[in-house]
Amino acid sequence: MNHRSSPYTEDLRLAHMIADSVDAQTMASFQSMDFTVETKPDLTPVTDADRRAEETIRGQLGRTRGRDAIYGEEFGSSGSGPRRWVIDPIDGTKNFVRGVPVWATLIALVDHGEPVVGVVSAPALNRRWWAAKGGGAYTGKSLAAATQLGVSKVATLKDASFSYSSLAGWREIGRIHNFLELTDTVWRTRAYGDFWSYCMVAEGSVDLAAEPELALHDMAALVPLVTEAGGLFTSLDGEPGCAGTNALATNGLLHEAALGALAADNPTPWMEEGRAGSTVRPVAGEPAESVESAESAEIGDS
Repeated sequence: MNHRSSPYTEDLRLAHMIADSVDAQTMASFQSMDFTVETKPDLTPVTDADRRAEETIRGQLGRTRGRDAIYGEEFGSSGSGPRRWVIDPIDGTKNFVRGVPVWATLIALVDHGEPVVGVVSAPALNRRWWAAKGGGAYTGKSLAAATQLGVSKVATLKDASFSYSSLAGWREIGRIHNFLELTDTVWRTRAYGDFWSYCMVAEGSVDLAAEPELALHDMAALVPLVTEAGGLFTSLDGEPGCAGTNALATNGLLHEAALGALAADNPTPWMEEGRAGSTVRPVAGEPAESVESAESAEIGDS
């Protein structure tokens, strides 16, 4: 299909070309399971496949966009200027090392602080999503074979499908009670996790997604994807874009209600405050279960 015109069309094409080459590289490692795993200082895993992928992306950007700055998860920042490429070579490394196909390469362009191009390529799922400012959001196998994305029209939390990554982070930021109350309010919850939650918000198959702890490289490619599909992407405190350290993405219709539900100053009356392992309000006729027991339902986090 024909894409809407965007001043960033050539940057989007470049991001696709880079994703094509990196996909071949990461899939070879994933299928052979031929990589080494180390633990970074923040206790998250990193593989030599992550590092090779980022080196490939940096090399291609250096040859084609030499004046642009680059920030990547594995090698930090280089260069300076108003245009900065933001890279997460493998989002979902924990899945990658365990043979779970839910991982992706995230490539974004941030111009004067605004994410304007985002490509999310998940070769093990045989899926790719992308967007450029003013040009719409799409999914497909290529720019020429694409379907335009649009968020859902669900207007109330009680009818909404909510995706998240894990419970531990909500406890760490002191909003576990708010999170659990929201899961009790919505129609359906699933821990699809990582990039996939936000891609499904853009597709309209999920109505809201939220995570308590994220970095710039986790979010930059997802912001234009959600917003160009008609949704909203903010921090949990309502700050637009990816300037914060957490995220809430919705179809827009649910955003104010979701922000209110997850607000730090919105105490939940039915939970005992200040203690991990507090008892969740039981459904009538069913025994109460601990917060920890709910974690067994998670699909996983990176």
